[in-house]
Amino acid sequence: NSGFQDLKIVDTIDLNEASTSEFLNLLHVHSANAVIIEARQTIFGNIEKAIQACELEGVEVWLMADFFQTQISRTTVDIFQNRPVLVFRSVPELSWQSIAKSLLDFVGAAVLLIILSPLLLFTAIAIKLTSPGPIIFKQQRCGLNGRPFTMYKFRSMITDAEQRKHELAMFNEMTGPVFKISNDPRVTPIGRFLRKYSIDELPQLWNVLRGEMSLVGPRPLPVDEVQRFDDLSHRRRLSVKPGLTCLWQISGRSEVKDFKEWVKLDLEYIDNWSFWLDLKILLQTIPIVLKGTGAK
Repeated sequence: NSGFQDLKIVDTIDLNEASTSEFLNLLHVHSANAVIIEARQTIFGNIEKAIQACELEGVEVWLMADFFQTQISRTTVDIFQNRPVLVFRSVPELSWQSIAKSLLDFVGAAVLLIILSPLLLFTAIAIKLTSPGPIIFKQQRCGLNGRPFTMYKFRSMITDAEQRKHELAMFNEMTGPVFKISNDPRVTPIGRFLRKYSIDELPQLWNVLRGEMSLVGPRPLPVDEVQRFDDLSHRRRLSVKPGLTCLWQISGRSEVKDFKEWVKLDLEYIDNWSFWLDLKILLQTIPIVLKGTGAK
């Protein structure tokens, strides 16, 4: 049998109502080459009996395994411990494109760290000379599938910025669990420049090199903000590695105030992902960074 399109439906039978002998009689009457079973409408025990009968008769069985009405998942078949398994996957499966993405991440991050090393050194010195506190800001963020990892940034705020966040809660401009305000008073003078041109994000190239992040992907959120998600569907943005840049980044991130719109852009990226989309986003990120239209 060369495929579904070559099958001709000669008769139908309800396995929930018919006996095994009636089913076999129908096979013999039509000298059937194959049987198609719609699993979603059939009791599992009856499916098993029909398959066993076809196995004894040497008749091929096609099981339409549409058990569930999935909205976004793609269904594939795989083998686990010598048993067939249905895989419901809402993110792209391993392919040459995903391998190319991983290669681009590693090589791209390594090359950028080398090329930008003078800028990284100059930035570190500038932070040390202009404000007390550590050069690097470390924070627990949610990575792939919600696994926490330590994300690195050049420190652009005063040292007690996290402790003072609750004082500014009333000025939050974002809806949902995320905290963002324009002209944040916690930002240092040098930090404002770093954030404007996204220089503060460059240490995350180390996260990319370590495999915790990707060059392109949904921006990683702090663990406490993810814990406040009020819509479970928002967690699907965690189904891929977080990235340095994303659709939100190139869509005027300073203007997007609705967290649902932010998530919508992330899910749009996940559902339409390709290696070429990553390249497109990376290319569009360059002029945005150079123009200084980043965070305020």
